[in-house]
Amino acid sequence: MKTFNPDYLQSFLVVIECGSFSAAAERLQLSQPAVSLQVRQLEKSLGATLVERVGRKTRPTAAGAALLASAPQVNAAIAAAVDAVAQHTTGTAGRVRLGTGATACIFLLPPILKELRAALPALEITVTTGNTAEIAKALEDNTIDIGLLTMPVSGRSFEITPVLDDEFVLIAPHDMPLPARITPTVLATKPVLLFEPGGNTRRTADDWLARGGVSLKPLMSLGSVEAIKEMVRAGLGCAILPGMAVSAKATSRDLTVRSLSPKLHRRLAIVMRRDKRLDRGLRKTLSALKSLGQ
Repeated sequence: MKTFNPDYLQSFLVVIECGSFSAAAERLQLSQPAVSLQVRQLEKSLGATLVERVGRKTRPTAAGAALLASAPQVNAAIAAAVDAVAQHTTGTAGRVRLGTGATACIFLLPPILKELRAALPALEITVTTGNTAEIAKALEDNTIDIGLLTMPVSGRSFEITPVLDDEFVLIAPHDMPLPARITPTVLATKPVLLFEPGGNTRRTADDWLARGGVSLKPLMSLGSVEAIKEMVRAGLGCAILPGMAVSAKATSRDLTVRSLSPKLHRRLAIVMRRDKRLDRGLRKTLSALKSLGQ
């Protein structure tokens, strides 16, 4: 057997998962001839035909199916070898580029980053904030390694793992009269502050209002959850915010917090490119983010 190239194995796996070389090339962001060449080189190194066309689909041969079954162990062995070498190197333990929204960055990430720093003190971590579309584009361009984003997220090259449901709530000044049920119709009669347009958080609130037959023009649109809370504290109006941003202790003294009716939730998901190689730092980050749903 000639030299075995792990990258060619990943290309083979994506071809089988996608069912065609063209779809695999799009996901891997390579040309179709390049993907075909990688699979041929893998077949040459193993001395066996691994793929065949069945109708319009590309399927594994018997030898390909055997390789497919062994691929998880191969990838695990490669990752273990990389980790073993990393134990004996100096300098940084790698780099993880994480992207998320500003609210999640403030209210979810601090304990996650503390855990990562304790586990891998030399890991270089960079955090980029933005709306879902901006972070998804950066993930596609491979300028960010992993994202914690508000769904929906689209992209054929992505692996998307929902981890957390976050209920939206209404916050209002203590002296604002409110009924027991906070419906879209109720908010149509109140001064309301919302997130600035363009992100999934604002879109989620707008959709909830629209389902209640309300087209609301907010008193203000702001890009910061903390700025919105301060405006509400100043008595300018009420606001719809993600529940994670509203601590009962912090708000009980000067704000009223109410659930919405009907209830409104958003779902946060871990988003990565399917072809992203999981080194030690990225595996630790992925595990830490998954713990949010536990």
